[in-house]
Amino acid sequence: MDDEAQFGPHRWSAGYHDDGANDRFRGATFMVGDLRGTRFVDCDLSQAKIVDGCLIDVDISGYVSNLVVNGIDVTEYVEAELDRRHPERVQLRNVRNADDFRALWTTIERLWSELTARAERLPESVRHERVADEWSYVETLRHLVYITDSWVSRTILDEERPFHPLALPQTAYAPADATALGMELDAKPSYAEVLEARADRVAVVHGVLDGLTDAELGRLCLRPPAPGYPEEERPVAECLGVLMDEECEHYRFANRDLTILESH
Repeated sequence: MDDEAQFGPHRWSAGYHDDGANDRFRGATFMVGDLRGTRFVDCDLSQAKIVDGCLIDVDISGYVSNLVVNGIDVTEYVEAELDRRHPERVQLRNVRNADDFRALWTTIERLWSELTARAERLPESVRHERVADEWSYVETLRHLVYITDSWVSRTILDEERPFHPLALPQTAYAPADATALGMELDAKPSYAEVLEARADRVAVVHGVLDGLTDAELGRLCLRPPAPGYPEEERPVAECLGVLMDEECEHYRFANRDLTILESH
């Protein structure tokens, strides 16, 4: 398994499943191929080049840098538009001290509270419904439970096995590894059960942030977020940064999908 991140600066992808053939398409050339309807999940497409392609109704999400379309780098436009729509991204980039982390968490809690109020106006079944095979609202909350367990309880609080049974790791995390950690990937919990787990993890974050000092941000955490992640020291500030980046990004995805579900 490669120790490289799957894309960009995201350093939490080392637990992804490797069946021994993850690199089988590296450097491949597809000549006059029909790739309509293909789906790429957690794929590293760095240095990919498409020549004379037909790109209609194409949807791309992920870490984007130096994305050139017909000779024009559109990265700056994409980033500016995302910042305009989601100012919490700007707030995240400007975090410098403990007070900034607390202020950002207040913003994150407000955003999710507003989103949850919208979700609760929908039937229970819709909260479990996927859009374009992305995680449902309930599954997204389960993933954020995992993020808190891995990047706060396991790293910052140094707990060996903090994982809630309903925690849901990234899609490509090896299922056997998740099961060994006590996660029940096939569980079908109710919305209320997941909301309870989520509230408990939010309280854990509050416990860390309430007593956080600027000096504490530099303390090195020795335990990796989960088995399979690189064995390296991570400062508290980095662990909190990953937590809040995940919260912001999944808020964006959940907001997008909830808007579609509301229109049905």
